[in-house]
Amino acid sequence: MLATVGTGCAKTPTSADVAPSIAAAADEAGALEIYAELEALIVEGKDSEDDRVYALGRVKQIEDDSTAEYAFVRAALSGRVAELRGVKAGKLVTDVERYARLSIERDPQFRDKAATRMLGSLYVMAPPRLVEHGDSEEGLELLEDLADERPNVINNHVRLAEAFIHLGDPDPALPHLCTAAAGRDALRADQAALLDRLLADVGGLESLQCDAGAAEA
Repeated sequence: MLATVGTGCAKTPTSADVAPSIAAAADEAGALEIYAELEALIVEGKDSEDDRVYALGRVKQIEDDSTAEYAFVRAALSGRVAELRGVKAGKLVTDVERYARLSIERDPQFRDKAATRMLGSLYVMAPPRLVEHGDSEEGLELLEDLADERPNVINNHVRLAEAFIHLGDPDPALPHLCTAAAGRDALRADQAALLDRLLADVGGLESLQCDAGAAEA
């Protein structure tokens, strides 16, 4: 999150500006389906800024602010737009925090604690001035707890390793990178790409000397 600095949108996109799958989901389905269609495009590397902005705008129009599902989607889509806005993300980052916390309050188990993983990464990666209720220490703790509680969710290890490396402390990331590399087949294409970038940051998989003990960490 906040890894790329974008220029922002000059105009509000319409259905004619976005992928047909996004436009169709916005017209016929709910918030989670809109999010799912956008994520499918992101995995394929075929999404555009208009797709992200349009999806978020249409979800904002849905009158459903009482479920963990809706709050998660609002947080996730705000995060996807924030990724493109970088230092200009501002209110978007605030919304990620707000809606991720709401999703956790309503159902902390939703989608294998996806909102908790999102919030942990946010607290580690976002500028402190943009978040209100946490910091990098709390974010790291959230991610460590997730990796301990749900070690079979490989993306938990990827995000924890990312947090350690972002904070300039790569050594604790190494066993989690080993675990993630061993479970690579369970990752989406974009998650696997992040894993590859993290591995490159620490000198490549060959340099880790992964063993059975590290893989179980």
